[in-house]
Order: sequence, then C-alpha cells, then structure tokens
Amino acid sequence: MKKYKSAILSANPSQIDYVYTPVQIQEIASITDFLPGIYSAEDVESGKLADVEVLFSTWGMVQLDDALLERMPALKAVFYAAGATDYFARPLFARGIRVFSAWCANAIPVAEFCVAQIILGLKGYFRTSRSLTAPEYFNHKLAGRGVYGETVALIGAGAISNTVQKLLQAYRVNVVVVPSRREKRTVSLEEVFRTAMVVSNHLPDRDDNVGVLNGDLFRSMREGAVFINTGRGRQVNEPEMIQVLEERSDLTALLDVTYPEPPPAGSKLYTLPNVKLTPHIAGSMNDEVHRMSEYMIEEYRRFASGEPCLYEVAESMLLTSKT
Repeated sequence: MKKYKSAILSANPSQIDYVYTPVQIQEIASITDFLPGIYSAEDVESGKLADVEVLFSTWGMVQLDDALLERMPALKAVFYAAGATDYFARPLFARGIRVFSAWCANAIPVAEFCVAQIILGLKGYFRTSRSLTAPEYFNHKLAGRGVYGETVALIGAGAISNTVQKLLQAYRVNVVVVPSRREKRTVSLEEVFRTAMVVSNHLPDRDDNVGVLNGDLFRSMREGAVFINTGRGRQVNEPEMIQVLEERSDLTALLDVTYPEPPPAGSKLYTLPNVKLTPHIAGSMNDEVHRMSEYMIEEYRRFASGEPCLYEVAESMLLTSKT
C-alpha cells in the first residue's frame, strides 16, 4: 500500500475532534505520510500543504477555490468523513481531484432511527400512548394493524431509503418505494399516501421537491396512519399538514426535521398532541460519527492499494444534477 502525503484540513477544528477519535488519527498517521495537526485555508494559502496528496476532513471542510487549489498542486484526493459534498466538490472535480464521502455511513443511523419508528407506528404505539390518560382507555381498540403484511411507503430511493429497505427485510412488511423523479415512478405519491400505514420521507433536498408533501396527501391517509420525516422540512407544506393534523387526531407525524428549523416560537408543531418533534437527531451523532471516519480510513486503504473504491463521489451525484 502506497503511503501518500496526507493532512487534515478544516475550517472548524472542533468538528475534526468530534468525528475522528485519537486512535483513528493515529491510524491515519500509520498508513500515510502524515503531516501532524489540523490545517486551515490560511495554511493552504501560505503553501504549507503544497506537497500534500490526500486530505482528510469532515463537516467544516474548507472550500478550496481555484486560488487555493493553485497552492496544492500535488492534491489527488479528498476523504470526507460526512455526507453531502455539494458545497465544496465542483472545483476539485474540475481539476481531476477525486472525492470520497461517507454518505453511506451517515445513512445507517438515519435508517435505524426510521425503522424503529416504523415498527412502533405499525403497532399503533404513538396513537395508543397519547390516548392512555385514564384506566378506562387501557384497551386495544386503538392498536395499529401490526407489522405482519402491512404496507410501508418510502418516498425517495437514495442511500437512506435503500438502507431502510434492507433493514425491513427482517420484517414481514410490504415496502413500496416512490423515486424522487416523477419519470421513474411506477406508483404515485397519491396512491402510497392513501394505502400505506406508514409513510417515511427520504426525498433529496432539491428545489423541485419543495412543498410537494401537501395537505391533500395527508388528508388522504388511512385511519391511524403515521408520517415520518427525516428528509428535509421544506419538502412538506407545513401549514397544510398542521391543518390536517388538527382535523384528524388519529394521524401521527414524527418530525425530525422542520422548516424553518427549529420551528418558530408559537408553532403548533410544539403543541399538537399527534406531533412528535425531535431536534434533527436521526443522522450520525456522538459515537455514531466515528463510523464515518472509519469508512474514509478504509476507503483510503483501498485507494492506496489500487483496489476498487466503494464511496467515490461523481459529479453527477451532486444535488444540483442528481438523477
């Protein structure tokens, strides 16, 4: 395995300390020709990284424009221990610099979070627990249809949706996937909102998806159905959703994302009994973030050994051009 000259680059060193453990930093140092420390845009501009061939980073990656890239003529690859690379990748692609991302690693905790909520939703947990306010309500009349044979709809067909599908193979459920692109759909949003007991949103954060999950869709949902949003808040027409949730106390909305985020003071999302808010915790957090750096260290090993890489980002994958 070749030892490339490497460094860690970040505009926010605290994120490096958060994502990479000391043991992982030591591992990078052992498998690369490592330049110790955490470097900034100013260090690039000063020429300190002129001979660096590979960079490791995470959230807070420096946006390397043409002027900065001129100061790093040896750079061949960036290993980004986080998800989306849209905000910094294009200038790198223009110079033939390869970009690798831990987008698949970041999909795992989101998918695990969703599957947990899906199973509870199918069992009717959320509806029954908020109704159990006195002994006389201690019965099964509001229980869900159960897991066996029920229909779960996943809106979007990206990495998170794919991981949810794999995890749900352990259960006897009917999973229906609605791709984000209309031309790729064999089933409509209208049909899955009308037929699924749980609908989970995984749409990419594109402008053409803004507000597509509207009041008519929520109003058509089955008795006791559950909507999960770990995608983006702006994909939901929240005023219309709120109106439907006020009208139909049987529905449940589990919202890990909102628009804006957090909801403004006085928003009904804080007080509606059939809304459960979480503060954007589905993605990699705390110990989970170390999986992302692990993925990038292993990807570097493949890169340096000339083996096929698993998590390389192509320009066609960037959000503005994603198909």
